[in-house]
Amino acid sequence: MTTSLPVVAVTMGDGAGVGPEVTVAALLDPGTRARCRPVVVGDAGRLREAARTLGADCVIRTVDGVRGAGHEPAEIDVIDVIDLGLLPAGLPWGEVSPVAGDAAYHYVRVAAGLALSGEADALCTAPLNKAALHAGGHPYPGHTELLAELAGVDEVSLMLSTPKVKVIHVTAHVGLLDAVRRIEPGLVERTVRRGHEAMVRAGTAHPVLGVCGINPHAGENGLFGNGEEDEKIRPALDAVRADGIDARGPLPADAAFYLASRGDLDLVVAMYHDQGHGPVKVLGIETGVNLTVGLPVIRTSVDHGTAFDIAGTGTADPRSMIEALRQAARMSGAAATG
Repeated sequence: MTTSLPVVAVTMGDGAGVGPEVTVAALLDPGTRARCRPVVVGDAGRLREAARTLGADCVIRTVDGVRGAGHEPAEIDVIDVIDLGLLPAGLPWGEVSPVAGDAAYHYVRVAAGLALSGEADALCTAPLNKAALHAGGHPYPGHTELLAELAGVDEVSLMLSTPKVKVIHVTAHVGLLDAVRRIEPGLVERTVRRGHEAMVRAGTAHPVLGVCGINPHAGENGLFGNGEEDEKIRPALDAVRADGIDARGPLPADAAFYLASRGDLDLVVAMYHDQGHGPVKVLGIETGVNLTVGLPVIRTSVDHGTAFDIAGTGTADPRSMIEALRQAARMSGAAATG
């Protein structure tokens, strides 16, 4: 057994979506096995259905836990799964299901437990469907908030990473009006610090951060908005700069992402969900990765949803899942290759 590689606990996401398919495809990728020992938390039966859909000649092997999993990279046709057995056979693809939503919650709960206990070095998650999650009795806005509760952490940040641009969010899964109300200097400061720490941990010794404004043109000296940039953002920037963090702004959001796309900024700090997500989806959703910053464990995820419109067709693109696994392995600090 290859023990030098990091163990990554992988959730298969909502069983009615593309999660099982991208999970199987990503775990059969040779690069994945060269970087980590993946162990899926999910349903073995659904993974076998996904493998048949993909035409993949592989073995879905059930294991009792992390201790019983892991193998040489050459054993690429074997996928180890801690089988929770929560899904009925023949669950329809592409439909919101309370059963699938409840099961997806438990995949995350068990996998997070493995990471929090130290049995796994990192956590990598396939996509949830929020409507199914809620229908299944778990009213979380998404993975970020669920994992924060499981880890006993009061505040975390959602970060998106693509080859061209990286962004961390001050607010995420709340309405726009609520987001503006929630933004305050302390939250902005903590988010900038988390982003800076994440970039340093990922290997950028002196990251340059671009901090977006809230209003068009970052307020343009009071022309737009009611002074939110001066009230909510500038005090935070003064505080982090005093500690040597290179945080520039407040910047107009369009300018910040242009500067990031040409390499002038290492990380963009977005004030709300769509301010950060929109540019990332355009610039690199295929290999984009979602990270939760501020947890006591490493967590990465795909940068796409459950794609019910193509679930069960075998056409889902696994590149984001492959990249999420790569980053989980690299960030764990134990991977043999980067």
